[in-house]
Amino acid sequence: MGREAKQTAWLIASLVLIWGLCWPIYKVALSYTPPILFAGMRTLFGGVLMALFLLPHWKRIEWRKNWLIYCISAFFNTFLFYGMQTVGLVYLPGGLFSVLVYLQPVLIGVFAWIWLGEKMTALKGGGLVIGFLGVAAISADGFTGSISLFGVVLALLTAIAWALGVIYVKKVSPKVDSLWLIAMQCVIGGLVLSGLGLGMEDVASIEWNGLYLLGLLYGTVLGVPIAFLLYYKLVNEGEASKVASFTFLVPLIAVLIGTIFLKEAVTVGLCIGLVLIVFSIYLVNRPSKQGKSGKQSLTKPGMTGTDNM
Repeated sequence: MGREAKQTAWLIASLVLIWGLCWPIYKVALSYTPPILFAGMRTLFGGVLMALFLLPHWKRIEWRKNWLIYCISAFFNTFLFYGMQTVGLVYLPGGLFSVLVYLQPVLIGVFAWIWLGEKMTALKGGGLVIGFLGVAAISADGFTGSISLFGVVLALLTAIAWALGVIYVKKVSPKVDSLWLIAMQCVIGGLVLSGLGLGMEDVASIEWNGLYLLGLLYGTVLGVPIAFLLYYKLVNEGEASKVASFTFLVPLIAVLIGTIFLKEAVTVGLCIGLVLIVFSIYLVNRPSKQGKSGKQSLTKPGMTGTDNM
Protein backbone atom coordinates (compact mmCIF):
# COMPACT_ATOMS: atom_id res chain seq x y z
CA MET A 1 0.00 0.00 0.00
CA GLY A 2 1.47 3.32 -1.11
CA ARG A 3 1.68 6.49 0.92
CA GLU A 4 -1.38 8.04 -0.74
CA ALA A 5 -3.43 4.91 -0.21
CA LYS A 6 -2.47 4.81 3.48
CA GLN A 7 -3.42 8.45 3.92
CA THR A 8 -6.78 7.84 2.26
CA ALA A 9 -7.37 4.79 4.45
CA TRP A 10 -6.66 6.83 7.59
CA LEU A 11 -8.97 9.62 6.44
CA ILE A 12 -11.78 7.14 5.75
CA ALA A 13 -11.27 5.35 9.07
CA SER A 14 -11.32 8.65 10.98
CA LEU A 15 -14.44 9.82 9.17
CA VAL A 16 -16.31 6.56 9.73
CA LEU A 17 -15.44 6.56 13.43
CA ILE A 18 -16.48 10.21 13.91
CA TRP A 19 -19.81 9.68 12.16
CA GLY A 20 -20.42 6.33 13.83
CA LEU A 21 -20.11 7.94 17.26
CA CYS A 22 -22.33 10.88 16.26
CA TRP A 23 -25.58 8.96 16.38
CA PRO A 24 -25.47 7.59 19.95
CA ILE A 25 -23.86 10.77 21.32
CA TYR A 26 -26.50 13.01 19.73
CA LYS A 27 -29.27 10.60 20.76
CA VAL A 28 -28.24 10.95 24.42
CA ALA A 29 -27.81 14.73 24.19
CA LEU A 30 -31.29 15.13 22.71
CA SER A 31 -32.76 13.99 26.03
CA TYR A 32 -31.68 17.36 27.45
CA THR A 33 -32.33 19.83 24.61
CA PRO A 34 -34.90 20.74 21.96
CA PRO A 35 -33.81 19.20 18.63
CA ILE A 36 -33.74 22.21 16.29
CA LEU A 37 -31.82 24.38 18.75
CA PHE A 38 -29.31 21.57 19.23
CA ALA A 39 -28.81 21.21 15.47
CA GLY A 40 -28.46 24.96 15.01
CA MET A 41 -26.08 25.55 17.90
CA ARG A 42 -23.60 22.78 17.14
CA THR A 43 -23.57 23.69 13.44
CA LEU A 44 -23.21 27.42 14.05
CA PHE A 45 -20.51 26.97 16.70
CA GLY A 46 -18.66 24.51 14.44
CA GLY A 47 -18.76 26.96 11.52
CA VAL A 48 -17.59 29.87 13.68
CA LEU A 49 -14.77 27.76 15.11
CA MET A 50 -13.58 26.84 11.63
CA ALA A 51 -13.91 30.44 10.41
CA LEU A 52 -11.69 31.64 13.25
CA PHE A 53 -8.90 29.35 12.06
CA LEU A 54 -9.39 30.59 8.49
CA LEU A 55 -9.44 34.31 9.32
CA PRO A 56 -5.88 34.94 8.04
CA HIS A 57 -7.22 33.94 4.60
CA TRP A 58 -10.52 35.83 4.78
CA LYS A 59 -10.11 37.27 1.27
CA ARG A 60 -10.72 33.81 -0.15
CA ILE A 61 -14.37 34.05 0.90
CA GLU A 62 -15.19 36.25 -2.12
CA TRP A 63 -18.72 36.79 -0.82
CA ARG A 64 -20.06 38.80 -3.76
CA LYS A 65 -18.98 36.12 -6.20
CA ASN A 66 -19.83 33.02 -4.14
CA TRP A 67 -22.73 33.97 -1.85
CA LEU A 68 -25.28 31.92 -3.82
CA ILE A 69 -23.03 28.84 -3.73
CA TYR A 70 -22.65 29.20 0.04
CA CYS A 71 -26.41 29.55 0.53
CA ILE A 72 -27.36 26.58 -1.67
CA SER A 73 -24.76 24.39 0.03
CA ALA A 74 -26.00 25.55 3.44
CA PHE A 75 -29.59 24.73 2.47
CA PHE A 76 -28.87 21.11 1.57
CA ASN A 77 -25.89 20.21 3.77
CA THR A 78 -26.83 22.10 6.91
CA PHE A 79 -30.43 23.29 7.09
CA LEU A 80 -32.07 20.19 5.62
CA PHE A 81 -29.46 17.58 6.55
CA TYR A 82 -28.78 18.56 10.17
CA GLY A 83 -32.27 19.89 10.78
CA MET A 84 -34.14 16.75 9.68
CA GLN A 85 -31.44 14.49 11.11
CA THR A 86 -31.70 15.94 14.60
CA VAL A 87 -35.51 16.02 14.67
CA GLY A 88 -35.66 12.51 13.26
CA LEU A 89 -33.47 11.12 16.04
CA VAL A 90 -36.27 12.03 18.46
CA TYR A 91 -38.63 9.63 16.70
CA LEU A 92 -36.36 6.68 15.91
CA PRO A 93 -33.58 4.68 17.61
CA GLY A 94 -30.18 6.05 16.62
CA GLY A 95 -29.07 2.84 14.92
CA LEU A 96 -32.20 2.54 12.77
CA PHE A 97 -32.13 6.21 11.81
CA SER A 98 -28.48 6.02 10.79
CA VAL A 99 -29.10 2.94 8.63
CA LEU A 100 -31.88 4.75 6.73
CA VAL A 101 -29.82 7.91 6.33
CA TYR A 102 -26.96 5.86 4.94
CA LEU A 103 -29.06 4.99 1.96
CA GLN A 104 -27.25 8.18 0.86
CA PRO A 105 -24.38 6.31 -0.88
CA VAL A 106 -26.96 4.51 -3.04
CA LEU A 107 -28.57 7.82 -3.96
CA ILE A 108 -25.18 9.31 -4.71
CA GLY A 109 -24.63 6.49 -7.20
CA VAL A 110 -27.76 7.64 -9.06
CA PHE A 111 -27.12 11.38 -8.76
CA ALA A 112 -23.46 10.99 -9.77
CA TRP A 113 -24.62 9.19 -12.91
CA ILE A 114 -27.14 11.94 -13.72
CA TRP A 115 -25.08 15.03 -12.86
CA LEU A 116 -21.43 14.00 -12.73
CA GLY A 117 -21.34 11.63 -15.69
CA GLU A 118 -20.19 8.63 -13.63
CA LYS A 119 -21.05 5.27 -15.22
CA MET A 120 -24.10 3.25 -14.20
CA THR A 121 -23.31 -0.46 -14.42
CA ALA A 122 -25.56 -3.50 -14.09
CA LEU A 123 -24.13 -4.08 -10.61
CA LYS A 124 -25.08 -0.54 -9.58
CA GLY A 125 -28.63 -1.02 -10.89
CA GLY A 126 -29.01 -4.30 -9.04
CA GLY A 127 -27.57 -2.73 -5.92
CA LEU A 128 -30.19 0.02 -6.02
CA VAL A 129 -33.01 -2.53 -6.04
CA ILE A 130 -31.46 -4.44 -3.13
CA GLY A 131 -30.97 -1.18 -1.25
CA PHE A 132 -34.64 -0.27 -1.51
CA LEU A 133 -35.57 -3.80 -0.36
CA GLY A 134 -33.31 -3.23 2.63
CA VAL A 135 -35.07 0.02 3.45
CA ALA A 136 -38.43 -1.77 3.16
CA ALA A 137 -37.27 -4.50 5.56
CA ILE A 138 -36.08 -1.97 8.13
CA SER A 139 -39.17 0.21 7.79
CA ALA A 140 -41.66 -2.66 8.04
CA ASP A 141 -42.16 -2.19 11.79
CA GLY A 142 -42.94 1.48 11.19
CA PHE A 143 -46.35 0.51 9.82
CA THR A 144 -47.26 -1.44 12.96
CA GLY A 145 -46.83 1.51 15.31
CA SER A 146 -43.72 0.28 17.08
CA ILE A 147 -41.52 2.63 15.05
CA SER A 148 -42.54 6.13 13.97
CA LEU A 149 -43.40 6.41 10.28
CA PHE A 150 -42.70 10.15 10.55
CA GLY A 151 -39.19 9.36 11.74
CA VAL A 152 -38.64 6.98 8.80
CA VAL A 153 -39.76 9.68 6.35
CA LEU A 154 -37.45 12.24 7.96
CA ALA A 155 -34.54 9.81 7.72
CA LEU A 156 -35.13 9.18 4.01
CA LEU A 157 -35.49 12.91 3.29
CA THR A 158 -32.25 13.48 5.20
CA ALA A 159 -30.50 10.97 2.94
CA ILE A 160 -31.83 12.69 -0.20
CA ALA A 161 -30.83 16.18 0.99
CA TRP A 162 -27.37 14.97 1.99
CA ALA A 163 -26.79 13.20 -1.35
CA LEU A 164 -27.86 16.27 -3.32
CA GLY A 165 -25.66 18.47 -1.15
CA VAL A 166 -22.58 16.31 -1.72
CA ILE A 167 -23.11 16.22 -5.49
CA TYR A 168 -23.54 20.00 -5.51
CA VAL A 169 -20.31 20.54 -3.57
CA LYS A 170 -18.48 18.22 -5.96
CA LYS A 171 -19.74 20.29 -8.91
CA VAL A 172 -18.85 23.71 -7.50
CA SER A 173 -15.60 22.81 -5.71
CA PRO A 174 -13.36 24.25 -8.45
CA LYS A 175 -15.10 27.64 -8.10
CA VAL A 176 -14.68 28.25 -4.35
CA ASP A 177 -12.21 27.73 -1.52
CA SER A 178 -13.27 24.37 -0.07
CA LEU A 179 -12.45 25.28 3.55
CA TRP A 180 -14.43 28.50 3.43
CA LEU A 181 -17.29 26.65 1.75
CA ILE A 182 -17.53 24.34 4.77
CA ALA A 183 -17.27 27.22 7.26
CA MET A 184 -19.82 29.41 5.47
CA GLN A 185 -22.38 26.66 4.94
CA CYS A 186 -22.18 25.85 8.65
CA VAL A 187 -22.46 29.48 9.75
CA ILE A 188 -25.35 30.30 7.39
CA GLY A 189 -27.24 27.08 8.01
CA GLY A 190 -26.52 27.22 11.73
CA LEU A 191 -27.90 30.77 11.98
CA VAL A 192 -31.11 29.77 10.18
CA LEU A 193 -31.60 26.64 12.30
CA SER A 194 -30.84 28.52 15.52
CA GLY A 195 -33.29 31.27 14.58
CA LEU A 196 -35.95 28.69 13.77
CA GLY A 197 -35.29 26.93 17.06
CA LEU A 198 -35.56 30.18 19.03
CA GLY A 199 -38.93 30.85 17.45
CA MET A 200 -40.34 27.33 17.89
CA GLU A 201 -38.64 25.95 21.00
CA ASP A 202 -37.91 26.98 24.57
CA VAL A 203 -34.27 27.81 25.32
CA ALA A 204 -34.98 27.42 29.04
CA SER A 205 -35.72 23.71 28.49
CA ILE A 206 -32.04 23.02 27.74
CA GLU A 207 -30.42 21.14 30.62
CA TRP A 208 -26.79 22.26 30.70
CA ASN A 209 -25.40 19.02 32.13
CA GLY A 210 -22.34 17.00 31.21
CA LEU A 211 -24.06 14.74 28.67
CA TYR A 212 -25.61 17.67 26.80
CA LEU A 213 -22.33 19.60 26.78
CA LEU A 214 -20.51 16.49 25.53
CA GLY A 215 -22.90 16.24 22.58
CA LEU A 216 -22.62 19.96 21.82
CA LEU A 217 -18.82 19.92 22.06
CA TYR A 218 -18.53 16.76 19.97
CA GLY A 219 -20.66 18.28 17.22
CA THR A 220 -18.91 21.65 17.36
CA VAL A 221 -15.42 20.19 16.98
CA LEU A 222 -15.66 16.76 15.33
CA GLY A 223 -19.20 15.99 14.16
CA VAL A 224 -19.61 19.06 11.96
CA PRO A 225 -16.44 20.86 10.75
CA ILE A 226 -13.88 18.04 10.92
CA ALA A 227 -16.26 15.45 9.47
CA PHE A 228 -17.24 17.74 6.58
CA LEU A 229 -13.58 18.56 5.97
CA LEU A 230 -12.59 14.89 5.75
CA TYR A 231 -15.57 13.90 3.61
CA TYR A 232 -15.30 16.71 1.08
CA LYS A 233 -11.55 16.17 0.77
CA LEU A 234 -12.15 12.52 -0.09
CA VAL A 235 -15.04 13.28 -2.47
CA ASN A 236 -13.14 16.02 -4.30
CA GLU A 237 -10.14 13.75 -4.81
CA GLY A 238 -12.07 10.73 -6.11
CA GLU A 239 -15.39 9.57 -7.56
CA ALA A 240 -18.29 10.63 -5.35
CA SER A 241 -20.01 7.24 -5.50
CA LYS A 242 -16.87 5.27 -4.65
CA VAL A 243 -15.99 7.46 -1.68
CA ALA A 244 -19.58 7.34 -0.44
CA SER A 245 -19.49 3.54 -0.46
CA PHE A 246 -17.08 3.43 2.48
CA THR A 247 -19.62 5.13 4.72
CA PHE A 248 -21.62 1.88 4.88
CA LEU A 249 -19.48 1.14 7.93
CA VAL A 250 -21.05 4.04 9.83
CA PRO A 251 -24.45 2.43 10.52
CA LEU A 252 -22.67 -0.74 11.62
CA ILE A 253 -20.78 1.22 14.27
CA ALA A 254 -23.89 3.20 15.24
CA VAL A 255 -26.01 0.07 15.64
CA LEU A 256 -23.31 -1.66 17.68
CA ILE A 257 -22.85 1.32 20.01
CA GLY A 258 -26.60 1.86 20.33
CA THR A 259 -27.15 -1.79 21.23
CA ILE A 260 -24.35 -1.94 23.79
CA PHE A 261 -24.65 1.45 25.50
CA LEU A 262 -28.21 2.68 24.80
CA LYS A 263 -29.92 -0.72 25.18
CA GLU A 264 -31.69 -0.32 21.83
CA ALA A 265 -33.46 -3.39 20.49
CA VAL A 266 -32.12 -5.31 17.51
CA THR A 267 -35.05 -6.66 15.45
CA VAL A 268 -34.97 -9.28 12.72
CA GLY A 269 -36.08 -6.69 10.15
CA LEU A 270 -33.30 -4.35 11.22
CA CYS A 271 -30.69 -7.09 10.79
CA ILE A 272 -32.01 -8.18 7.39
CA GLY A 273 -32.30 -4.60 6.18
CA LEU A 274 -28.83 -3.75 7.41
CA VAL A 275 -27.31 -6.67 5.52
CA LEU A 276 -29.22 -5.80 2.36
CA ILE A 277 -28.25 -2.14 2.43
CA VAL A 278 -24.59 -2.88 3.09
CA PHE A 279 -24.57 -5.43 0.27
CA SER A 280 -26.39 -2.96 -1.94
CA ILE A 281 -23.86 -0.20 -1.39
CA TYR A 282 -21.07 -2.67 -2.11
CA LEU A 283 -22.67 -3.65 -5.42
CA VAL A 284 -23.41 -0.06 -6.41
CA ASN A 285 -19.75 0.87 -6.15
CA ARG A 286 -18.03 -2.38 -7.16
CA PRO A 287 -16.53 -2.13 -10.65
CA SER A 288 -17.75 -4.93 -12.90
CA LYS A 289 -15.66 -6.73 -15.49
CA GLN A 290 -18.00 -5.40 -18.15
CA GLY A 291 -17.64 -1.90 -16.75
CA LYS A 292 -13.87 -2.14 -16.96
CA SER A 293 -14.05 -3.22 -20.58
CA GLY A 294 -16.58 -0.51 -21.38
CA LYS A 295 -19.56 -2.86 -21.89
CA GLN A 296 -22.96 -3.04 -20.19
CA SER A 297 -22.57 0.35 -18.58
CA LEU A 298 -24.60 3.49 -19.04
CA THR A 299 -23.22 6.99 -19.26
CA LYS A 300 -25.70 9.83 -19.12
CA PRO A 301 -26.02 11.11 -22.70
CA GLY A 302 -24.22 14.41 -23.19
CA MET A 303 -22.91 14.43 -19.61
CA THR A 304 -19.32 14.69 -18.51
CA GLY A 305 -17.72 15.39 -15.18
CA THR A 306 -17.41 19.05 -16.11
CA ASP A 307 -21.01 19.70 -17.17
CA ASN A 308 -23.02 22.02 -14.96
CA MET A 309 -25.66 20.58 -12.69
